[in-house]
Amino acid sequence: MMTDPIADMLTRIRNAQKARKPQVNIPFSKLKKNIVDILVKEGYLVKVDVVEEKPCAALLIELKYQGKMPAIRSIQRESKPGRRVYCKADALPVVLEGFGIAILSTPKGLLTNKEAKKEKVGGELICTVY
Repeated sequence: MMTDPIADMLTRIRNAQKARKPQVNIPFSKLKKNIVDILVKEGYLVKVDVVEEKPCAALLIELKYQGKMPAIRSIQRESKPGRRVYCKADALPVVLEGFGIAILSTPKGLLTNKEAKKEKVGGELICTVY
């Protein structure tokens, strides 16, 4: 039984990039799809497709590389099932002095730390990427 599917998704992406795989297959959920969409929008991944197979749907993620180096240098789960991490609107994290992003779950949906600062909302810190 898997207790943290978000951490599993981030680990699959991290491992696939270390193995220099062109793409990775991940079980589908709406939350995972939204997180991956943010990573595509921010330029860390190439694209994502939803594969509708009979037993269960999946996300087919195409990974991005800059030469031989992966576009994602670090991707870490911050808020875990055993220890939730929340940020107020006036204390949002800055990742790598503004070069990275943090993904937050807010009342306005999933947002990056920069978008959440503009919207003046806080929320649960899901992960950090740079």
